[in-house]
This record gives sequence, structure tokens and C-alpha cells, in this order.
Amino acid sequence: MGSSSKTASLSMREFLRQAGGVAVIDGGLATELERHGADLNDPLWSAKCLLSSSHLIRQVHLDYLEAGADIIITASYQATIQGFEAKGFTTEESETLLRKSVEIAREARDIYNEKCNEKSCNDSGDVRILNRRPIIVAASVGSYGAYLADGSEYSGDYGEVMTLGALKEFHRRRVQILTEAGPDLLAFETIPNKLEAQAFAELLDEEDIKLPAWFCFNSKDGINVVSGDSFLECALVAESCEKVVAVGINCTPPRFIHGLITTIKKVATKPIVIYPNSGESYDPDRKEWVQNTGVSDEDFVSYVNKWCEAGASLVGGCCRTTPNTIRAIYRTLPNRSTSPPEQ
Repeated sequence: MGSSSKTASLSMREFLRQAGGVAVIDGGLATELERHGADLNDPLWSAKCLLSSSHLIRQVHLDYLEAGADIIITASYQATIQGFEAKGFTTEESETLLRKSVEIAREARDIYNEKCNEKSCNDSGDVRILNRRPIIVAASVGSYGAYLADGSEYSGDYGEVMTLGALKEFHRRRVQILTEAGPDLLAFETIPNKLEAQAFAELLDEEDIKLPAWFCFNSKDGINVVSGDSFLECALVAESCEKVVAVGINCTPPRFIHGLITTIKKVATKPIVIYPNSGESYDPDRKEWVQNTGVSDEDFVSYVNKWCEAGASLVGGCCRTTPNTIRAIYRTLPNRSTSPPEQ
């Protein structure tokens, strides 16, 4: 899956078959950007790097591909036209930055494929995973709460004034631009309430979006999404939308994942995607993660095969997970004990 056109012609189930049954998603972006020296103390968060540090984003994508990721997610989670305009950019400039997020990920995939072609058989000490394989570029669409940058994607509380129509109009042009930029999939992430899931589903139909999409919700109790809406009902929204090819969970503590997979399976027949956070708590007032509240990479990875046995077929990490986490996931999967087929 070295080119976008080839990727688009491949169904999600065929992609999973070529991945050996379970595909690996990348991990946290912001944490890695900061490790590379980026200052993300800004309402744009990781999208800030689209302005001046695109090379860092490209490097993080490459780090994850070399750790075994089959899917890399663009730096557009907190990138919105409204957010860029609030920083003084024109609408045209804002749209260019959205496109840039996809272009950077595609460039990283191309660089990775070149490295795979050039690899030496004598690199026995190289920890990088250089196997040419199908790779998906997923364009991230964060929730309205992510744009607000006040932590409301972790509460789902948008106030009584927020309506279905207003949410659709907020996301409409952004979804159009990201689609036109040429990713292989739209990743609607950290969806905190049923209303926004309905907005995304209707938007995909109204705009006749041709790209496949996945819907991922977040939970803080293992029963409902963070707003308190029924996780089961939210999963049903995703299952009912024919443009959605996978449904699942992200940015949720690992301890809740197994139960939520069971919940999804009650209503969904589509592949299940999970990429939990490290389990650390986020303080929205201080805009930082509370140290020592999460699980180690070893504990995180110990769950992976149990999640797959429960029904997950796309697995990765979200906030505070790293390329080391993803490499460990790749290596713990039985289907990756041998090299995937070359494309």
C-alpha cells in the first residue's frame, strides 16, 4: 500500500488480511514532538508544529513507521480553520495548513518505503522495523472540544447552545479539505458524545465523502462515553453509517478497554479499533498530564493479545505512548513473528 490510490482500492478487511489479521496504529504525537524539542504550550497543541516545525512531525511519523506502525495519524487533531483564524491566519492559509498535515504524513511514508528498499541484509543490530508493507495515512479529525482547548473533549460538555447543525457546520470545510488532501482514511477521534458522532455521520453522507472513516470514542468509566452518553448507543451510530469501516476507542485508560470491546461487539460487525492512552490522568486546568498515574509499556503491552482475543483488530496507542510502546505491540503480536508480504 505504497500509494494513496492503491490504498483507497483496498478495503479495510483486505488491509487487515494483508497485515496478518491485526494492524498496528501509531502512538502519541504531542509527547514525541516535545521530546524532539517542540514547545506545544498553545491552543493549537501539536498542530502548532505545522506552522514552523513540519520536519519534527515528519520525523515522528517516521519513528512510528520504523517501530512497526501500519497506520500513521496526521497532526490535524487540533488543527481547525477556526483555530488557525483565531491565530491571525486567513481562511486560505488555514486550509493550506490542514492539507500540509496530510502531505507530511505521505512524505514520511515515501521516505520509509525508500529506506525499506535500501536496507542491508547485514543490519542485524538495527532495532528499526524496515519491512515494506501496506501503510495507511489516516487524517485526524478531532472533536469540537479539541478546538476549544479547554479539556472539554474529556467531558463532552459543549453547553446547551451546541446543536447538531452547528457541529456539522464547524467540521464541514475541514473534512472537505482533509479529504481532498489525499489521505487513505478519515480518523474521527476522541468523540466525547453521541451528538458529535451523529454530526460526523450525517456530514459524511451529506458531502458524499468517498474515503473510508473510523469513529473512536473516549470513556472515563468503562461504561459510557465521557459525556455520560451510552457507549452502546454511540457505537450504534458508527455501525449504522455505511461510510464508517471501523469503530472503537481511543484516549481511554487501558483498564477499560476489554469491557468496551465487549460492549461494541453487541451492536457492531465492523472491525474494532483501539488505541488507549497510557492511563495517566490529564489536568485540563494546568494543561498537563499528571505524572506516575499511568501504566508502564510492559503492562500496556501485556493487555494487547487479550484485546485482540476479545475482538480488536487495529491496535495502537494514544497520549503518552511512544515508539517504544508501538514497537513492543508489533513484536508481541503472533502474526508479526514473520515479515509481512512485500507490496
